[in-house]
Amino acid sequence: MNKNPNPHMTPLPFPAPPTPGNATNMLKRWRCIGPTVTPHHGLTSNPCVLPDLIPPGVCNLLSSSTIYANNEVSLEEVDIYGFDYDYTLALYSSTLNSMIYNTARDILVKQYKYPEGISKYDYIPNFATRGLHYDIQKGLLMKIDAFHYIQPGTVYRLGNFVWFILGPKVKQFMDVFSIPEMTLLAVANHYFLSNNIDYDPVHLYKDVSEAVGMVHIQGYMYKWIMQDLEKYILRGDETYAVLHRLVNNGKKLFLITNSPFGFVNKGMMYMVGKEWRDFFDVVIVQADKPHFFNDCVKPFRRLDNNGDLQWDKINSLDKGHVYKQGNLFDFRRLTGWRGSKVLYFGDHLYSDLADLMLWHGWRTGAIVPELELETKVLSTEQYTQSLTWMQALTGLLERMQMHRDPESREVLLDDLLIISFKTKNMFNPHFGSIFRTYHNPTYFSRRLSRFSDLYMASISCLLNYDLSYTFYPRRTPLQHEPPLWMDQLCTGCMKTPFLEEMTHIR
Repeated sequence: MNKNPNPHMTPLPFPAPPTPGNATNMLKRWRCIGPTVTPHHGLTSNPCVLPDLIPPGVCNLLSSSTIYANNEVSLEEVDIYGFDYDYTLALYSSTLNSMIYNTARDILVKQYKYPEGISKYDYIPNFATRGLHYDIQKGLLMKIDAFHYIQPGTVYRLGNFVWFILGPKVKQFMDVFSIPEMTLLAVANHYFLSNNIDYDPVHLYKDVSEAVGMVHIQGYMYKWIMQDLEKYILRGDETYAVLHRLVNNGKKLFLITNSPFGFVNKGMMYMVGKEWRDFFDVVIVQADKPHFFNDCVKPFRRLDNNGDLQWDKINSLDKGHVYKQGNLFDFRRLTGWRGSKVLYFGDHLYSDLADLMLWHGWRTGAIVPELELETKVLSTEQYTQSLTWMQALTGLLERMQMHRDPESREVLLDDLLIISFKTKNMFNPHFGSIFRTYHNPTYFSRRLSRFSDLYMASISCLLNYDLSYTFYPRRTPLQHEPPLWMDQLCTGCMKTPFLEEMTHIR
């Protein structure tokens, strides 16, 4: 009897009917290809492989000097380059985070009269990462993916992992400066809970935020950096090299920063020299971003050579002068700079880049210092092996669904969980990579791709590219499209065409 109702139609290639042996055989095949997981030695290679389940080898030649493209950008079309100051032109050492934390902790104890026991908690350098969310009402830090799901194993009060349901008041920390604040929040919550002291997490969040804010408002941070520029500012010679190269190629430069002139002037003299203002066509300090980009209320004011405010009306933005406050609408009117011929670099996705991308049509470049660590981890053999086995296990789990073998599935899930946690811990033992959860991009990563055309570890990455270079985004396959492995995996090492020529800068 013909079981195909339509003789002209080829039967679909359904898999063989599930039998008890099918899943067991697949599990044996995985046991053959899988890594050896031991408590002390981690993953070890296995000479027996199954090619159809394992993707081609991952490129391990990634460089932190690469510029990565979310959108196609031709530098030949860019005539004007704009920069933020903190964590863009000036990169700071990690020592600054501990200073901010210690001072804010002391303000909390001495001025806000919090318990003295909090003073015993030192700064924890590798605890928090940028892009985390904080549940204000529950006092919990967590990592959220691009679809607003919490990554399992990333909800913490200091060192204690907890399970919970997301509350209605959530804050995302997008600034590099926010890392000490997250650590202090975790410390204070931990102290009250471990000592069985009743407290209001909402008021705690408010007090910690104000204490950290006072470090900036009262000028502590500016004072530390200006007193020891060599200790806090990193790679100033590279900043000079970037500015010098752009100006020599006929590009116009401008600076828009929230920092005060005295602080910026001291840092730029250290990095670039006394005549640093000659590099810039426009310099704007205390701009009050993001309001600078989205309201037209505050006028520009000029500062004299001593940094004192002048009250003359501003009819033009002239080279060699320094301006305070203002707004983007007047900036565009007075300079005529608009659209895609302008490329602005900053580290804060919301305050620096979002409005420029969404409303003003500028090109944007995100400075992500964390890329240096991330690319180092991605290039290790341990990460390459872990990623390979995670992909293989996921493929096996998909195939095994047709066999309905709960026992084998449980084994695979357990092994996948072990490898997933090992991979996460390579970046940060509590929160993992700032760019990925297990399968999905993080919420931070999604915002990065939305608000930046380009992203890089520092502006010195520009030294590795000709100023007529065109950046092309990687063609990422949609879920219904076939993967192109060579296109997907080999980009970081191939997109730094002048890397060797520019090594003398470092």
